[in-house]
Amino acid sequence: MFTAPTQHGTARRLALAAAAAGTVVLLAAGPAAAHVEVESDKAQALAENVEISFDAEAESDTAGIAAVRVILPKGIAPGDVTYGEGPKGWKFTTADDGYTIKGPALKAGVNAEYSVVVRQLPDVKELAFKSLQTYSDGKIDRWIELDESSEQPAPVLKLKAAAPGAKPIAPSPSETASESPSASPTPTAEASEAAASSTAEATSEDDGGMSAGAWIGIGAAVVVVAGGAVLLVRRRGAAQQ
Repeated sequence: MFTAPTQHGTARRLALAAAAAGTVVLLAAGPAAAHVEVESDKAQALAENVEISFDAEAESDTAGIAAVRVILPKGIAPGDVTYGEGPKGWKFTTADDGYTIKGPALKAGVNAEYSVVVRQLPDVKELAFKSLQTYSDGKIDRWIELDESSEQPAPVLKLKAAAPGAKPIAPSPSETASESPSASPTPTAEASEAAASSTAEATSEDDGGMSAGAWIGIGAAVVVVAGGAVLLVRRRGAAQQ
C-alpha cells in the first residue's frame, strides 16, 4: 500500500541534505582558507608614498608567527620600502630581493598584521608580494604561487591605471648605486686582509727595499754556505792528520 510522504518528513529530508552540502563545502574550502591578504587605499600605478597593509593569517594552533619574509615584485627596490607599523617588538630589515620583519613570536592563532610604505608604485596592473611566514616551531607557510586558484597563492595587489600626467620619479640613491657598472661588492674580512698584505709587500719592493720573503731566502742561503764551509774545513783537517 503506497503512503504519500508527509510535509513534515519532506522538510526534514531537505534540511538534512542542505546541512550535508554545507559541510562538504566547508571541508573543501578548509585547506585554502588561510592566506596573506594585501590592500592599499592608494593602489594606483605610479602613485607615490603608498602605504600597503598586509594580514598574514595564522594556520597553526600550537605555534605563533615569528617572522614574515617578502620577495618584492619587479619595479620596487628594497631601498624604496620603509617600515610602517607591525607587531610589538618586531624589526624590519631589507635584503637584495625584498625585506623581512620578525620579532617575538605572536600567540598561536594570531595573525601578523603590518604595513610598509613604498616610495612609488611601478606602472603595472598588479603586484605579487611572495611571502614566507615562519612559526616559532620552524614551520613555514609559503605563499608564493602566482596562480590565484592554487592552495598557496601569493598576495596580489591590483592597481588602477596611472593618473594623467603621472611620471616615474628618479631612482633612489641606493638603487642607483647597486645598478652602477662600476660598483663592486663589499670584500670579506679575509679578502681585505689578503689585499692589504699584498699591497704592503708591493710597496716595499717599489721603494727599493726587499720583502720579508726575500730576506728569508737570503738568510737561508747564508746558512747553507756557512754549513758547507764548516764541513769543508773539517774534511781538510782530517786529511792532514
